Amino acid sequence: MTIIARPDGASIHYEVEGTGFPLLLIAPGGVSSQVEFWDQSAFNPMKELSDEFRVIGMDQRHAGTSFAPATPFSYAQTAGDQLAVLDDAGARRAHVMGGCIGGAYIWNLIQAAPERIAAAVAQNPVGLNETNNVGVFYAMFNETMRVAKAEGMKAVTAAAIQNSLFMANNAAGPFAPRIANDPAFRAEIEAMAPEDYVALVVAFRDGMWPDKPPYFTATPEWMQSCTTPMLVAPGNDPFHPRGIGERIAREAPNATMLPFQWNDPDRRQDFIDTVRTFLRAQTPA
Repeated sequence: MTIIARPDGASIHYEVEGTGFPLLLIAPGGVSSQVEFWDQSAFNPMKELSDEFRVIGMDQRHAGTSFAPATPFSYAQTAGDQLAVLDDAGARRAHVMGGCIGGAYIWNLIQAAPERIAAAVAQNPVGLNETNNVGVFYAMFNETMRVAKAEGMKAVTAAAIQNSLFMANNAAGPFAPRIANDPAFRAEIEAMAPEDYVALVVAFRDGMWPDKPPYFTATPEWMQSCTTPMLVAPGNDPFHPRGIGERIAREAPNATMLPFQWNDPDRRQDFIDTVRTFLRAQTPA
């Protein structure tokens, strides 16, 4: 496990398994995008692909053991974190695989540094289309705002101490991991006026889930111009509409869509093999 310091005081955790061409992992989980969430996915690339690739798994800021200041969410900032991890790991270029919110991170990362990304795998990508709306994503933040207004800030920190995984305990808020592990930061949050905390959560929410269909961090025009090879494994629920994955596969000139459902237990090995074959084909000589 490695921790790197960022200019704003954040500390970003990453870990590496295997040797070979680098593969950066951006985990599913929304706010809780952390390495361990791959164990709840169809397969864990840290375990299944490290025999051929140098797999770099990271906790995004505010997730797992990557702690950061209580500020609004910024994709520009997280792209900086991801590139800093690649730099620290000595990876000049890398493949990237992301689940769920990982798709939004991937599009943003490719725009920030296209020369650094050799190929991308987007599993279960998030997005907005006619089957959902941004309120589906905003709803996750309602409970922590309700608790702050109704019960006060100590109730928020108590929720974080009880269970700091935001995706499982929305009352804890997006800063829960650091609240639970850093007494000084906990005191900082408790000292906030509830209305200031609510305003911060709204700014964080709107930064992570901007009302920018269809891809949150990319326009259709950009997707149509992106030549990075992509393997797309569409989802099939309100957060990850199948139509989003299908649209990416249509629009991106070098995208291929997985021909079966990625989370079908009977196709697990097929999914692993397809990802491996795709990444192997895109690995520079």
